[in-house]
Amino acid sequence: MSAGTTTPRGPASGDLRDALREAAAVLAEAADARATVVLSGHVQPDADALGSTLALAEGLRRRGARVLATFPGPFTLPASLGWIPGAEGLVPSDAVPSSPDVFVSLDAASPGRLGELAPLLDRAATSVVVDHHASNPGFGRVRVVDPTAPATVTLVADLLDGLGVTLDEHLATCLYAGLAADTGSFRFGSTRPDTHELAARLLSTGIDHAAISRRLFDTAPFGWLGLLSVVTGRASLEPDVGAGLVWTWSSAAEAGEHGLPGEQLEALVDVIRSTQEADVACVLKGQTDGSWSVSLRSRGGTDVSRVAMAMGGGGHRAAAGYTSHLDREGTVEALRAELRAR
Repeated sequence: MSAGTTTPRGPASGDLRDALREAAAVLAEAADARATVVLSGHVQPDADALGSTLALAEGLRRRGARVLATFPGPFTLPASLGWIPGAEGLVPSDAVPSSPDVFVSLDAASPGRLGELAPLLDRAATSVVVDHHASNPGFGRVRVVDPTAPATVTLVADLLDGLGVTLDEHLATCLYAGLAADTGSFRFGSTRPDTHELAARLLSTGIDHAAISRRLFDTAPFGWLGLLSVVTGRASLEPDVGAGLVWTWSSAAEAGEHGLPGEQLEALVDVIRSTQEADVACVLKGQTDGSWSVSLRSRGGTDVSRVAMAMGGGGHRAAAGYTSHLDREGTVEALRAELRAR
């Protein structure tokens, strides 16, 4: 079996269509054989990773496969995602077989983003990688990697079509959650005509898109307001760094002081990015091990995926991230130097 290929999406190229057909054939064969399929999104999954995993898992179950859906530890989901259909059936990573018939990686830009599940790429009889990150180096045996796709769920929708699985409200809710999240409610530059066509198709199943968006974007504990006040109050604007940098920081411990889980920090960068005077927004999130998880966003002038890749991370042109083991000032200074060099 030949590997699929990393290729632009729309209008769909022949190479991408071939990769999708190959992946669908592998998954259909596994389902027909009642094989064991393990699916995983990346560590600390977002709506795209989780929606992709749960939608494809449900589709494969309907085709007859024995399915286990998981994600790398820590095995906790924020409240903003735990409601997605099928989330209650997720199993911890240590509960999946170490050598499944098929392992499917979804929305992971690199093997490292799979954490302790990365060895399954080699241990499984067949591995399938479905992703849309520009920084994806190409891994796994069968690859459906489209850097121009606005979300991995769009590729999963194509795979479900290839498997002959009819989209209903259950599947559409999973897919719409990922689509709305990764397009910024269709505000980001990756949104294309076929993005809206897929959204219309999902809406036609009867999903409550307003409730999905409310749960994803407009629901937070009262403590979020206090944390937001503190973190935005310490934000720094450095207009002379690259095309302009705005940055701030917080930590899991600080989130805890406001009664919030550490995952709540993920939403901070989407507030900081609104700064008009800076092309790049950055939030440093202090972890319990002393490292900093760095989230980057661009207003369009800076390719932050290249910045993140230079720091050992990855992502998209407008949204990327990496981990720093320097102290806070060292982390920011390294970012300044990289932005000035571009």
